[in-house]
Amino acid sequence: MSSQETPKKKSLVLNAFVMMCSGHQSPGLWRYPEDESWRFNEVSHWVELAKLLEKAKFHGIFIADVLGGYDVYSSSLDPAKISGAQWPVNEPLSVIPAMAAATESIGFGVTASTTYEQPFHFARRLSTVDHLSKGRLGWNIVTSYLDSAARNLGLSEQPKHDDRYAQAEEYVKVIYKLLESSWRDDAVKLDRESGIYTQPDLVRPINHQGKYFTVPGPHICQPSPQRTPLVLQAGTSRAGKQFAAEHAEGIFVSAHAPEVCAKSIAEIRELARTKFGRDPTNIKVLALVTPILGRTEEEAQAKLADYRKYASHEGALALFGGWTGIDLSKYGDEEELRQVESNAVRSTVEGYARFSPGTRKWTRQTVAEHVAIGGNGPIFVGTPSQVADGLEAWVTEADVDGFNFAYALFPQSFKDIIELLIPELRSRGLFWDDYAVPGGTYRENFYQKRGQSGPLDEHIASSYRWKAGVPAEQHIIQD
Repeated sequence: MSSQETPKKKSLVLNAFVMMCSGHQSPGLWRYPEDESWRFNEVSHWVELAKLLEKAKFHGIFIADVLGGYDVYSSSLDPAKISGAQWPVNEPLSVIPAMAAATESIGFGVTASTTYEQPFHFARRLSTVDHLSKGRLGWNIVTSYLDSAARNLGLSEQPKHDDRYAQAEEYVKVIYKLLESSWRDDAVKLDRESGIYTQPDLVRPINHQGKYFTVPGPHICQPSPQRTPLVLQAGTSRAGKQFAAEHAEGIFVSAHAPEVCAKSIAEIRELARTKFGRDPTNIKVLALVTPILGRTEEEAQAKLADYRKYASHEGALALFGGWTGIDLSKYGDEEELRQVESNAVRSTVEGYARFSPGTRKWTRQTVAEHVAIGGNGPIFVGTPSQVADGLEAWVTEADVDGFNFAYALFPQSFKDIIELLIPELRSRGLFWDDYAVPGGTYRENFYQKRGQSGPLDEHIASSYRWKAGVPAEQHIIQD
């Protein structure tokens, strides 16, 4: 590249970041007169969102989930109950077929844990929804972080952090075996003349026997359009980075400044290249951001001031307690946050410990103010140009590839993004005008590559694929 040439700008991956609850990353905002996040029990609520976002050409809807309540703060679930801080919360996979039926191209990334559900059962659910969505499913792999979930699922407390990742490693391999190795691509014949629905020798058991799981198989569903849904991952601890470097196609990061996660992103890309033979540019990193937009800076700041009147600090501290395992009710008003050994989201604890909020220190009050709108990510307040500048800074400083946009108000925050920010990003050459593969799978549009419904050849899952025409003895199921 000559000194006169400028690097090609990234075409950003943009998702809406939601959860089947009220408020999500902005607890208390359900009280705002125009907010509709409390409608999360209604199918129409989600269908309307999917249609709105697809019209604007969003890549996907990224749906968070937890399996328990936030009861670390004050050693009680009451602050979450009162504020609606991700409580109550519904199961997210169920609504995807309804959204998919009303759309053609937008993808759906669903969060599901490897810690509490048997992989055989979960593989069936993945295949089913990948079929029903015509290949537009992504799986955001998490290992869970709430002891409240563990207590309701047969354990006194959740397994230790690194043990959860060791289990996740085996879990994902079982999923690959079931989805990719159990059925040959062409096993289903639907031959009406011969009466053969599925050729029996093209479906086989996987006979998995490991430390955590014993799964003989075979998989109960025929191959779906992607076979393995788009693999997403959240978590940048030491164990999380190793896991992401091997498996993740997209990585979700939540940090309050680019310098908090830049080193981790670089390390994941380097690990992917040197240890797993992957092109690091094929891993797309998506940062959590909550944009608050106005046609003028004054209008945007006025919106933020208005939103703060409804934000719940108690709800924010409940969320923070769940994410970090730190109960700030035990801290004095001016007592500074200390780094502690955590069995929750370790990278979140380290992020807060290493970087202070500008000129201030992290206290109970500053944490509550920070988390109350936008959760663990930054809020970008300003005109479309100012917010786009902030996004470009993250791309430059942290090497992210896109963003998961959280909302302050549902759906108005997304409408503001569509009306004000998307045109600005397009004018800068940062966002596409249409889906690369209209009507395609999530993975085809993620990589902007027609025909790329399955994982890339360099990805570990592709090595499990039992391809059409290949005899079973020439495709041994890997351990």
